[in-house]
Amino acid sequence: MTAVTFSAVDVAVASSMLVFDGVLSIALRLGIHRSLAIAAIRMVLQLVALGFILRTVFAIDAIWLTLALVLLMTLAAAREAGARPQQRLFRGHYLTSLVGVAAPALLTCVFALISLLPGDDGWSPRFVVPVAGILLGNVLNAVSLGMADVLEGVTVEAPAIEARLMLGHTYSDATGALQRRAIRRAMVPLVNQMSAAGIITMPGIMTGQVLAGMDPLQAATYQIVLMLLLAGGSGLGAVVSVRLVLRQLTDGRERLRLDRLR
Repeated sequence: MTAVTFSAVDVAVASSMLVFDGVLSIALRLGIHRSLAIAAIRMVLQLVALGFILRTVFAIDAIWLTLALVLLMTLAAAREAGARPQQRLFRGHYLTSLVGVAAPALLTCVFALISLLPGDDGWSPRFVVPVAGILLGNVLNAVSLGMADVLEGVTVEAPAIEARLMLGHTYSDATGALQRRAIRRAMVPLVNQMSAAGIITMPGIMTGQVLAGMDPLQAATYQIVLMLLLAGGSGLGAVVSVRLVLRQLTDGRERLRLDRLR
């Protein structure tokens, strides 16, 4: 199978679909045409810049440069995960999101590079950067959803939690239902994605590999392995971030400390 390549003309043709959305926004007075245009311009500039950066990183093939790029990606993912929840921790909010994103994503990435990829070549930037990137993106979503749900839920459920604490329950027991619900909700998008893969949708990774000329069955195997890794990283990220948030909202006397929210 030969790889399918796209030219600037092909990109221009594909952009007609975005123009169509813009026309719909104007006609229906949705007010999103400017947002669509700005998002599209940012997307194009960011991906082109990424293409040049990766071309340079792959050509140099230096471990320090690869690690620097992964570190930058990790910090950006943690910043994005922490910025999404409307409710914030008064102190340590972004440190919590950094630990929640970085630890699961990088641990899962190292596991994949050691156990699944070939020998010394597995540490090549053409393996490290894509694997780290897709893991960070999915863990980011799980962490942001988990943090948002537990931060908003703890305010709503504060009377019930405090009532249980007054009855002698431990802080862990009093917030257990909230913790479980936040983790489940953080995992819902990935569960839906896994359930729909192969029946309703062809996942993006498999689509790209098929267009690049890979055998469809081999592309499906790659997709399966990556989605299993994503499930592990996202689940760990959701658990770590939710538990860290709840730990920040109590003290040594196991009181609920809503004063630590802003």
